[in-house]
Amino acid sequence: MTKTTRKDKRIQRKKRIRAKIAGNATKPRLVVFRSNKHLYAQLIDDEKGQVLAASSDVKIKSEQKRTNIAKEVAKNIAEKAKEQKIGNIVFDRGGYKYHGQVKVLAQELRKQGIAF
Repeated sequence: MTKTTRKDKRIQRKKRIRAKIAGNATKPRLVVFRSNKHLYAQLIDDEKGQVLAASSDVKIKSEQKRTNIAKEVAKNIAEKAKEQKIGNIVFDRGGYKYHGQVKVLAQELRKQGIAF
């Protein structure tokens, strides 16, 4: 009997979420990934298996709070989505709980005019 780790639980949640949602060219899937140091967001067309736009805080050199950095990532990905005339998305939180950076990112995307 093995102990279920935090990572295992997140992967189980991720699989459950991905079974229900999919993106296409007109309504792509926004994927969020958090590492210990960085936050990543990608717009993916699942029909073609293609990344339409991506943004992360790797290039953002800042000593701000993580929530403020999440806002900057959201503004960046929203700008790239608007360039490609994408107004609606499917939000894939990647198995993470909807709070903290993930919640701030989603709220900022809504403020930028991206609907989900």
